Amino acid sequence: MYSAIVGRKEIDNLLNEVASVLKKNGMNDSAKEAEALIAGILRIDKSALYSGVLGPYGEQLNAVNIAVERRLRGEPLQYIIGYTDFLGLKIKVGDGVLIPRPETELLAEKVIEHIKKRFAPVFVLDLCTGSGCIALAVAKHCDDVAVCGVEQSEIALEYAAQNANLNNITNVRFLKGDLFEPVAEKKFDVIVSNPPYIRTKDIAGLQREIRDYEPIGALDGGEDGLIFYRRIFSGAKEHLKQGGLLALEIGHDQSEDVRKLALDNGFTDMAFYKDYSGIERIFWGFAP
Repeated sequence: MYSAIVGRKEIDNLLNEVASVLKKNGMNDSAKEAEALIAGILRIDKSALYSGVLGPYGEQLNAVNIAVERRLRGEPLQYIIGYTDFLGLKIKVGDGVLIPRPETELLAEKVIEHIKKRFAPVFVLDLCTGSGCIALAVAKHCDDVAVCGVEQSEIALEYAAQNANLNNITNVRFLKGDLFEPVAEKKFDVIVSNPPYIRTKDIAGLQREIRDYEPIGALDGGEDGLIFYRRIFSGAKEHLKQGGLLALEIGHDQSEDVRKLALDNGFTDMAFYKDYSGIERIFWGFAP
C-alpha cells in the first residue's frame, strides 16, 4: 500500500523520497525514474530538480502521488508522463501505442545516415509506424525526403498525427492499412520497419509493464515471431526501387532466421548491425 507524500518540501528532498519509494518496491534505476517522473509531471527541466527551491504542493503534489501510485502498479513511466524523447523529438505516447526503444533509435539513426549520403529526393516508407517516431525522425533530420508511414491501428495513427503536429513536421503522411496495402502501386528508395516480432508463446513472460500495458498487436509476431518479416520481404521486392534499402529491427535471436528469409527473397547484399549490448538487432539489405 502506497503512503502518499505530504507536506511541502524542497524539490530535491521530494526527489529523494520518491526514489526511496520506488527502490523499496523493486524498481531498477529508481533515482533516474524519480527524476523523469517528477520532471515530467511538473513539466520542468531535470536540472531544476537540484535547485533547492520549494517543491510542489496542493494539486501538483497530488499529481506526483498519483503518478507514483501508477508506476508502482507497473504502468510504464512514459505512459505516465505522456511522452518520450526520440532523436531530438518529443514523441507523445500512451495507452494503445508502443513505446520506442533504444534499438529503434539506432535503426532510425542508421537510416538517416544512409539517406544523407544519397542524392535527393528520397522516398521513404515506414511500415508498422506506430507513434510515427521513425518516420518523423527521418522527415525531421533529412533534407528533401518524402516519408509515408503505414499503420493498422487507428489509435496509433492518432498518436502519429499528433506527434507530427507537436514537432512541426509536414513532409510526412500517415496512412491506415495493412503493410503495403495503402501504397500498392508505389516504389520507394527506403523501406524501414519495426514490426511485431515477439513469439506468441513468449508474450506471457514479458515484463509486467510491457505485457499488461503496451498493445499486444504491436508485439505479437506469431508462432515463430516471423510472420511480419515474411510479408515484408515478399512485398519489398515489389515496392523497393533497384538498389533500394530495406532496414528492419529484429529480435535478439532472429538474425539467422531473417538472413534466410532475405536470401529466399533475393537479398544477397546484406548486413546486420549490433545494438549497444553487442547483439544483432538491425537487418540491412539492398534490393537486387
